Amino acid sequence: MNKIMLFAQLKEDMGKSLMEVEVSGKTVGELRVFLEEETPLGSLDGIMIAVNEEFVKDDWVIGEKDEIALIPPVSGG
Repeated sequence: MNKIMLFAQLKEDMGKSLMEVEVSGKTVGELRVFLEEETPLGSLDGIMIAVNEEFVKDDWVIGEKDEIALIPPVSGG
């Protein structure tokens, strides 16, 4: 199982800050499509995805125990 950590608006949209899904062997792009289609998160355009605390691109292959973080754009003020 992989842990997916949610922050800011994504956390509010899901009603929780952590979810666990089995996505090892899939690419980050495949994870993005899965989350858009199977969760209330909607479009993840502009959302940065980190695996094991390192930002990755959509072609990154997720490992068995990788921890994933979905990080929305940050606005200053």
